[in-house]
Amino acid sequence: MRLELQVGLGAGELRSLQGWLRADPVVRRSTAVGVRGGGPEPGEMGTALDVLELVTGNGWSAASFVLAVAAWRQSRPQRPKVEIRRGETVIVLAEGSEDDIARAVRALEAIDGGQGENR
Repeated sequence: MRLELQVGLGAGELRSLQGWLRADPVVRRSTAVGVRGGGPEPGEMGTALDVLELVTGNGWSAASFVLAVAAWRQSRPQRPKVEIRRGETVIVLAEGSEDDIARAVRALEAIDGGQGENR
């Protein structure tokens, strides 16, 4: 499964999240994390945006991944909004509440067929 993450406060925060995910042993075991450049959305002005790209493998856990992202958000002074994209599905972690986390896990598991790992 391939996921893309965008962070509301810019490239520095995105790289911080990249480091956080690479340091998490559960996420690191099953996910390759890299940063790639992207362009602005149609109709938006600006320069290229960085996107955190994740490729998951066997043993990937949506719950562990979302909890790692939520924990990173809690560690940030401004708690940026994080968008997780998989194809046409967009999951937004804006508040980091238990309901937001549960909703994100359910959405990712539904995309993955409820298996909790790449198929």
